[in-house]
Amino acid sequence: MRKSLEGDESENVSSSHKSSKPPTARKRSEPRQERNGDNSDVGSGSLLDEDNAVNRREIRSKYRDLINSVQQNRDHMLNPSNNMLTEVLEEANNLFKDVRQTREAALDAQLIVVATDLGKEKASQLFSEGAAFDPSAFAENLLSFMGLNRLEGGEHEPQNGGDGYLPSDAWDRLARRAETCFRTAPTFHYMLGSFHAEPPPPKQRIERQVRAPNKEAKRNMPTQLKKMEESHQEATEKEVERILGYLKSYHQDDPTTPISYYEFVVDPNSFSRTVENMFHMSFLIRDGLAGMYLDEDKLPCIAPVEEGMDGEGSSQKQCVISITIDTWKELIEAFDISEAMIRPLSES
Repeated sequence: MRKSLEGDESENVSSSHKSSKPPTARKRSEPRQERNGDNSDVGSGSLLDEDNAVNRREIRSKYRDLINSVQQNRDHMLNPSNNMLTEVLEEANNLFKDVRQTREAALDAQLIVVATDLGKEKASQLFSEGAAFDPSAFAENLLSFMGLNRLEGGEHEPQNGGDGYLPSDAWDRLARRAETCFRTAPTFHYMLGSFHAEPPPPKQRIERQVRAPNKEAKRNMPTQLKKMEESHQEATEKEVERILGYLKSYHQDDPTTPISYYEFVVDPNSFSRTVENMFHMSFLIRDGLAGMYLDEDKLPCIAPVEEGMDGEGSSQKQCVISITIDTWKELIEAFDISEAMIRPLSES
């Protein structure tokens, strides 16, 4: 029994050892496969880098060839009838489609600079040649194109003061050739040639005769104004004298009692007449016919100035008095004014 058990155990152990070997072999084989895959990727990447490097070298070489060709064939490219410069630029545009790095772009920029300088010089040369235009040679070519006949004489007289005759359809031939260059509507022209536009002659200015004003208007207008001024002045003087009469009469009735300024000029029934009274009273004070002073309550009082007392013991001072409707009402209530001391002119 022991032998059989031992034999079974030995078989199990040996079988376990045999079954454990293959997994180890598999594990070791997997990294080898991964390493082989990495090596293949690295190899393909290196091939792409080599191809790119080769292409870049070819592009740089072509750019250098173009630059050398432009510099070497400079005089030949300056010829107006030569289009070699255009071909070089077109080839440079085709090369630029494959440019991916800065070195190739720098060569492209260098080629553009060289071609630009050459194009500028070529353009200036064309301009200088165009400035040397020979009108005599152009006229000869034009007459030849129009069919000028210098040998045979015709019934027509010489044209343009030269030797030879032009056929009848010479100008039509030139017009048909020129109309191919101008696709525009024909412009308006004069049969007798152009003319120099001159400003029209200035028109003579006719001075209008100013009507003399009527003699009556001359005589009446100043007279009316003068009469108006005199009438206003006379009315003011009369009103001032009338107010002075009221002031003297009140003073003679009671010489010891001062006359309040506001009680004298304020009319409780009319604000406008109050203002007129203050206005006329200012003339009396200005002319020295009345005087103003302050009483014990510091209120203004007025009194007539007697004859022969002008300027004695008094000082000339000026002040501005303003009054409003509200102030006029307050004065009526404060001084208890019920009747005007200066009666209106209509009542007097």
